[in-house]
Amino acid sequence: MATPDKNGTPSIDSVSLAIIEQLQEDGRRPYAAIGKAVGLSEAAVRQRVQKLLDQGVMQIVAVTDPLTVGFRRQAMVGINVNGDLDPVADALTGMDEVEYVVVTAGSFDLLIEIVCEDDDHLLETINKRIRTLPGVRSTESFVYLKLRKQTYTWGTR
Repeated sequence: MATPDKNGTPSIDSVSLAIIEQLQEDGRRPYAAIGKAVGLSEAAVRQRVQKLLDQGVMQIVAVTDPLTVGFRRQAMVGINVNGDLDPVADALTGMDEVEYVVVTAGSFDLLIEIVCEDDDHLLETINKRIRTLPGVRSTESFVYLKLRKQTYTWGTR
């Protein structure tokens, strides 16, 4: 089970990790099949999965390949900010093109990944929407030429 540790962070036992691993391989795998693989009943697996979802330990989502659904341009953008990062991070979080926002230590204050339909859409997003946000001092874009690896197996291997 996922029980909070002394800091309130869920601590996950080996059976729950095995359930997560099963779902990472196939998010539609039946609870009965997961139960057989991890040594629990279907009902026990259902309960554990619901608890993991409720605690925010995991999500079950459909992950698309942006290229196959019409988004031909992806980029990582490093952003430097004057002053408080939170308003800029909040504004970026609200943009549909932005897949994730990370506050960092190092050369950039924020790193974001954006997914766009094409180069014109990428240019418009960076130039007209990101660079014009109050507090944005500079951006540096890293356009993806080819995605070689993308996994979602954190914490189980």
